[in-house]
Amino acid sequence: MPDDASNMPCALVVMGVSGSGKTTIADKLAERIGWRCEDGDKFHPASNIAKMSAGHPLTDEDRWPWLQAIANEIDRICKAGERTVIACSALKRAYRDILVHGRDDVRIIYLKGTQQLIADRLAKRKGHFMPAGLLDSQFKTLEPPARDENPVTVSIDASVDAIVDDIVRQLGISQADNSATRRNRP
Repeated sequence: MPDDASNMPCALVVMGVSGSGKTTIADKLAERIGWRCEDGDKFHPASNIAKMSAGHPLTDEDRWPWLQAIANEIDRICKAGERTVIACSALKRAYRDILVHGRDDVRIIYLKGTQQLIADRLAKRKGHFMPAGLLDSQFKTLEPPARDENPVTVSIDASVDAIVDDIVRQLGISQADNSATRRNRP
């Protein structure tokens, strides 16, 4: 991607299975590049959170309204001329297709890690509604982004700063871009 702020995406969707670091990386990335950050989990209806908290995986029927709500927020933010980083699992291509819906100004950031690494992280995490036992279902559902989705893929087997550095490098965001995007921060 060129170092031209006008060619930068208006939204970055940080995706991966539960425990891959979506919220942490999205927060740090947004802070680094001066964009707003949204956690896709806040768009879940209460029924989805209750279902996951009870240890039941969501069905596609459960996910469609959630994904559409996130897509609507992306559209709203982009139409307003703002920029955002959104943490969202987006495990299947069909889910990402709803979020991106043909836009070339929305990029997918895929946080890639082994199931063992993520299971170890989940075992240490407290206070999240996604029980570690659902990790198997998440990996069974995961369809890593295909090349034609133009994803930025980063290994999560690194420090948060190193992961964010890798994302920024792959996106081609320079310090000049960073200061230019701050004007769009709420």
